[in-house]
Amino acid sequence: MPATTTNTPEFYVTPGYGETQLATMHYSQAVRTGDRIETSGQGGWDDDWNFPETLEDEIIQAFDNVERTLAQAGATWRDVIAVNSYHIPSSPDSIGEDHNRVMVEQFRRRMGDRAPIWTQVGVPALGAPGMRVEIRVTAVAGHNA
Repeated sequence: MPATTTNTPEFYVTPGYGETQLATMHYSQAVRTGDRIETSGQGGWDDDWNFPETLEDEIIQAFDNVERTLAQAGATWRDVIAVNSYHIPSSPDSIGEDHNRVMVEQFRRRMGDRAPIWTQVGVPALGAPGMRVEIRVTAVAGHNA
């Protein structure tokens, strides 16, 4: 998608799970204003709202879902400038190395040398039963490294 000069927000729905959320929960998966794109939180679900068995696979699927959502709005992981991630902690005093290891591996794999800002928050619950991670990002389309 070419750079836009309008400040009119354009909303995007990820095919599959995004269409379900729009119909049942009345929200979109991303909004683009000019070149700036914000996503809603993306979990590690598939299009039928199933979650992988392992935490690692759930985090990877959440990254895949962010990628799908960014693509709808004309961006990629290489356009991401900020990440907020929400985690059900696996350790009593921190989010846990099992979360951190996979998150960092995915950052490196998908963004190369680009290192966006990142806020990581441990929470007691997320939006869907069994959900252990949610990722939301901000991107500036066309300004990738």
